[in-house]
Amino acid sequence: MSTENVAPDWPALTLDEVDAALRRYPQAGGAHALTWRSPRPLSAAGLVETARGGSVFVKRHHWRVRSLDGLHEEHAFLAHLRRRGAAVVEVLTDEEGRTAVGDGEWTYEVHTVGDGEDLYREAISWSPFTQLSHAHAAGRALAELHEAAHGYAAPPRAPRQLTAGFSIFAADDPIAAVDQYAAMRPALAEDLSGRSWREDVRRWHLPHHDRLRPQLATLEPLWTHNDFHASNLLWNAAAVSAAQVATVQVATVLDFGLCDRAFAVHDLATAIERNAVEWLTIDEMGDRAVHADAALALVDGYQQIRKLTESERAALPDLLALCHADYALSEIDYFRGVTGSAQNAELAYRYFVDHTAWFSSPGGVRFLDRLRLHLA
Repeated sequence: MSTENVAPDWPALTLDEVDAALRRYPQAGGAHALTWRSPRPLSAAGLVETARGGSVFVKRHHWRVRSLDGLHEEHAFLAHLRRRGAAVVEVLTDEEGRTAVGDGEWTYEVHTVGDGEDLYREAISWSPFTQLSHAHAAGRALAELHEAAHGYAAPPRAPRQLTAGFSIFAADDPIAAVDQYAAMRPALAEDLSGRSWREDVRRWHLPHHDRLRPQLATLEPLWTHNDFHASNLLWNAAAVSAAQVATVQVATVLDFGLCDRAFAVHDLATAIERNAVEWLTIDEMGDRAVHADAALALVDGYQQIRKLTESERAALPDLLALCHADYALSEIDYFRGVTGSAQNAELAYRYFVDHTAWFSSPGGVRFLDRLRLHLA
């Protein structure tokens, strides 16, 4: 949420606890060493060398953030994707066949590591692609993921913190939709009660929603990733052709913690929002923080696999200004209801409003105009 490292919300994984957890998994048999800890602050995770050899990825959550049922929602979607041949990790099962286990206030999940190189492991939020070829490859991988997701008919996730569907601005009346969303999340409702959020939504969000509304009925619901950033991808480069030119490809898609039922083009908008604008430095950098070429390369790569429909092309620019809304509100709920951080809740609210407001600035208008011209 800033360019500086912050203390994690949760204690780091320890070797003793992951050893105890992995003793329940026949494939692991316990832990030999913790080889890397994730710097991400909203959960605790790391790579673990197992007692039986090889490595696994272990992620620990507080039960209020991810219950066993909440993890099963994610794991069922991952299982569908794997059955359809998608390049995603496998969720391991314990000795009783469970994909998630609990221990006191904690829940754990264990994944295979995945193929490919973690080129963006240290990238902070909203870091851009380092090469346009990466943006193009990411677009192809996202479209392949959407092709694999077809046929998964689970309903939207139960109300949870830190999920990122598209419900608020998929509604005819977004003001009422925020009220309904908050009614199921008391901490969020309490936070919003002290804000002029209705005025902010009317001023910044509703003009985009008014343009988007005619397309909504034609967008096919689909379970989507909702956090398709370069740091959630593993990469490989293969030398091909007589000239031995390196072709970059996405080898594995990681981290489905924000997945939910939305639309394919919402996921594409989220991928652009995550990778093409350096939001944390945009006030200082101005236009240099906006990577329109990367956004267009991402779209072009996507359309090599899956052509956007006319409605999706019309919807994409305004979705860019709205795609983050559900997640931003769920972050407020998390910071108010779980960690008790008023400061971070304020940052999350500014995320909800300011990212949309930027698209009405001269730089944001230029960005959307260029995207519309490219999609025409």
